[in-house]
Amino acid sequence: MNKQETDYLLPQGDIALQITALPYNTNGFGDIYGGWLVSQMDIAGTSVAAKIAKGRVATVAIDQMSFLVPVAVGSQLSFYTETLSVGRSSIQIRVEAWSEGLITDDWRKVTEAVFVFVAIDSSGRTRALPEQNTLA
Repeated sequence: MNKQETDYLLPQGDIALQITALPYNTNGFGDIYGGWLVSQMDIAGTSVAAKIAKGRVATVAIDQMSFLVPVAVGSQLSFYTETLSVGRSSIQIRVEAWSEGLITDDWRKVTEAVFVFVAIDSSGRTRALPEQNTLA
């Protein structure tokens, strides 16, 4: 198995959020709404971006997302984040969603996307990010 195939089997990044998919998050077929899933991914990414920005951030873009498998009600969802880049005022974070069935114990990647966040001030205007402390 090559590295790309292996990467697909394991979450990339750090766990940022875990939640159970509940019945009120489903469509008429018993599958979780894609929009609800995107909102959870946004929450996971925002929690990381806000720490980097040391304050308020806004989501300004979501780069390509494909839903790989449906998510059934009762599934435990885990959201992993990986910071890809930090600019003057923007932060790119890859967010992956993984599902674990409660009965079957199936562990599957549901979707991933790159979220772009911008640091904003109390007036909602773009602001510069604080200097990042990096360890060499």
